[in-house]
Amino acid sequence: MRSSGVFYVLAAVFALCVPLLGIYPVFMMKLLCFAMFACAYNLLLGFGGMLSFGHAAFFGSAAYATAWLATARGWGSAPAILAGVVVSAVLGLFVGVIAIRRRGIYFAMITLALAQLIYFVCLEAPFTGGENGVQGVPRGSLLGVLSLTSDIVMYYVVLAAFVAVFWFIRRVVQSPFGQVLKAIRENEPRAISLGFDVNRYKLVAFVLSAALSGLAGSLKALVLGFVTLSDVLQANSGEVILMTLLGGTGTFFGPVIGAAMVVTLQEYLSDIVGGWVTVIIGGVFIVCVLAFRRGIVGELEALSARRIKVLKKQ
Repeated sequence: MRSSGVFYVLAAVFALCVPLLGIYPVFMMKLLCFAMFACAYNLLLGFGGMLSFGHAAFFGSAAYATAWLATARGWGSAPAILAGVVVSAVLGLFVGVIAIRRRGIYFAMITLALAQLIYFVCLEAPFTGGENGVQGVPRGSLLGVLSLTSDIVMYYVVLAAFVAVFWFIRRVVQSPFGQVLKAIRENEPRAISLGFDVNRYKLVAFVLSAALSGLAGSLKALVLGFVTLSDVLQANSGEVILMTLLGGTGTFFGPVIGAAMVVTLQEYLSDIVGGWVTVIIGGVFIVCVLAFRRGIVGELEALSARRIKVLKKQ
C-alpha cells in the first residue's frame, strides 16, 4: 500500500510538472485521452469480464458530436463535451441492451457488428464530412471564463478530467456495485443464484464505460482540432484492447501504462520506421504477453504480493 501511494504521488508530481519539463503538451494530452479511454474500457473488461470489440464507436461518436456542435452550431466547449458524453451514453445503452443478453465470443461479435454499423453511418452521414472528417474544431473557452486556446491551459483541463475519471472508476469498483460486478465476472451463474439482477449490473457497467469513453473522445476532438473516421474505426477498438491487456486488466493503473507505451511508440517511432511501427507494437505486445501474462502492472502487483507473503512467513 505504501509503495503504491508513493507511486501515485510521483505520477502526480510528474503530470503537474510536464509543461516545465519541455514535453510537447499536445502529445501528453493525446496520451491522457487514450489513457482515459483505456481506463473506461478496463471498467468493462477488467472488472466486468465483458470483451467488447466495438468501443471505438463510443469514443468516435462522441468526438463527432462534440466537433459538429462546436463548428456547425457554435456551441461552447463544455456544452459540446457534455453533449458528446450524452450521445455516447445513449449509444452505449442501445448497444448494451442488445449485447448483454449474450456472453463470451457472442457478446464480442455483437459489439463488433454494431460498431461497424456506426462506422458506416459516420462514413455516409452528411454532417460527419465523410472521409474528410470534421476539421477546424475550435477549443473555445470553458464556461466562458477559461480560454482553452493555450496548450498549457488545455493540458491542465485534460489532466483534471483524467484524474476525475480515474478517481470515479476507483470509487465505482470499490463500491458495493463494483464488488457485485467482479462477482459476476468470476462466476455469473453463482451471482444469479444469489439473487442479483446480472443483466442490470452489466448494462450499467456498459453504459458507464461508453460514457467515459465518449468523454475521452470529446476531449481528443478539442485537443487535436479535428475528427476523422479513424476515431470510429475497428483498429481503434483493437488499440484500446491492446493498451488494457498490455498494462494489466483488472488493475487501476495498468491501462494508463499500456496507453503510455502504445501512444509513445506510435508518436516517436512512426517518423523513423513508418508503417513498421504497427509491427513493432505487435512484437512488444507478444513479448509482454509471454513474459507478463497478467500485464505489466498485474505482474508487479503479483510480485509484490508474493514478497509480502514471504516476509510474513519469516
